[in-house]
Amino acid sequence: MFLESAINPSHRRGWIEIICGSMFSGKTEELIRRLNRARIAKQRVEIFKPSIDTRYDETNVVSHNENSITSTPVQASSQILIYANNVDVVGIDEAQFFDDELVSVCNKLAAGGIRVIVAGLDMDFTGKPFGPIPALMATAEYVTKVHAICMQCGNLAHYSHRKTADEKLVMLGETESYEPLCRECFTKARSK
Repeated sequence: MFLESAINPSHRRGWIEIICGSMFSGKTEELIRRLNRARIAKQRVEIFKPSIDTRYDETNVVSHNENSITSTPVQASSQILIYANNVDVVGIDEAQFFDDELVSVCNKLAAGGIRVIVAGLDMDFTGKPFGPIPALMATAEYVTKVHAICMQCGNLAHYSHRKTADEKLVMLGETESYEPLCRECFTKARSK
């Protein structure tokens, strides 16, 4: 019975994988790596990103190392359910920018037998949990926390420090606006 259900694709099991950490920690790079491996394994893959993220490309998901993968930009997480047809794996980048319904969307996909791989910031620039990522981490089967290198002292960094005075929660930017910092350096920078 077990062997039969393991072979029968109608009985496949889905799950949720989270890749989280600070800016410049390699989240998107790891997402692209996992999605490319799924394609090598002849799995049907669909990738989504929030339509507000146009930093490197209007449609493609692009890492800081300039690796890219074709994606579908969406305005709301509910649209992912519309476009994720006949797939084995769904990838979602910059998940912190999606609405809280993303948790329900990912759980529906996983319950339908789809492997869901989500990448995003786990904390905002103030060091607080960011968007739907914390709830996704709680419901995911697998969580990978990646780290950058602290730009002040060289230790492992897991905070995204905003170098500008802008207090908006969502502000797209790169190294001109953000730097990864360790806990100690982040605490010092925030107290200035």
